Amino acid sequence: MFKDHTRSIVAAGLAGSVALVAALDAGAQERVRWKMSSAFGSQVPVLGTTGVAFSERISQMSGGNFQIKFHEPGALVPGAKEFEPVGKGAVDAGWTTPGYHTHVFGGAVAFFTAVPFGPSLGEFQAWKRFGGGDELREELYNAHGVTSVDSFCIGPETSGWFREEVTNPTEYFKGLKMRFFGLGAKVMQKMGASTQLLAGADIFPALEKGVIDATEFSMPITDIKYGFHQVASYNYFPGWHQQISCSELIMNKEKHDALPDAYKAMIQAAAAEQVVVGYAETEATNPLAMIEMGEKHGVHVKRWDDETLAILERAWLEVIAEESAADPVFKKIADSYLAFRETYRIWGDAQSLDGTYQ
Repeated sequence: MFKDHTRSIVAAGLAGSVALVAALDAGAQERVRWKMSSAFGSQVPVLGTTGVAFSERISQMSGGNFQIKFHEPGALVPGAKEFEPVGKGAVDAGWTTPGYHTHVFGGAVAFFTAVPFGPSLGEFQAWKRFGGGDELREELYNAHGVTSVDSFCIGPETSGWFREEVTNPTEYFKGLKMRFFGLGAKVMQKMGASTQLLAGADIFPALEKGVIDATEFSMPITDIKYGFHQVASYNYFPGWHQQISCSELIMNKEKHDALPDAYKAMIQAAAAEQVVVGYAETEATNPLAMIEMGEKHGVHVKRWDDETLAILERAWLEVIAEESAADPVFKKIADSYLAFRETYRIWGDAQSLDGTYQ
């Protein structure tokens, strides 16, 4: 009886595999060619390289019948402004991040990239995938003809490159012209800074020419690529504004919905792979980049003191209250995020542990 049962399980598994292959073969009969505009260059570690890997994986899984061609920043649309062209169908897809759509939705949309003093990768993905975050994003995007899926996540960022050591942060921030991203920019504005959101390739020239005094962008492995250390050699941590950042593949909803189910499944699988692989790459390579920055380029690595971090966190809580009162969309997303965190707290507090690295 045991052997018969085993044979039945094996037979069922084979039948399922055959059915899956048949479904994929059926879907793969249709040749689809998409253009994907990227907000990040193909040579930018993780931010851009994951987009190239995603495109290659789609082609591999479809036997070349489904192609999503990666286009460099500016080749199809200007300045990390993928959202509207994708919604209108002028471009099929965009490799970008929610925080670049604030010109469409206001600051609320940046919640879907990163949250100041926010969660780890696990908690953030838990809120997005199981706590209502992704549904809120789809509700916003669908109204503009766009659908999306998380495409890559990165580890903690640095919180800024400065020309000199910052000995009195609260005074130093007043009047500072700084490139800053997302919700963290609202905190810096409350601290007295004047912020701009510049695309990666535009930051170095602005910093070099004095258009901005300081900048944050991403992680050591990406920042070193852009050469910020050549102008501002003081790099501050921790990345209080982006402890975890998740970006996205946006797609024209009508074109996505018309795809064969097999192709839709390929998009989900290839994007999920980059979420995991991209995050792992950042954690593996950022320590080496920090060592290189110090030993080869003379970068001074600094850490904000606890008092400064407490002041920044209080400013963030004020931003939540003020923006929620002024913007119903911000309030809706913030309430969802904060409610999930409150539930998560019992697990997070019980499992928190300060690492010693001994």
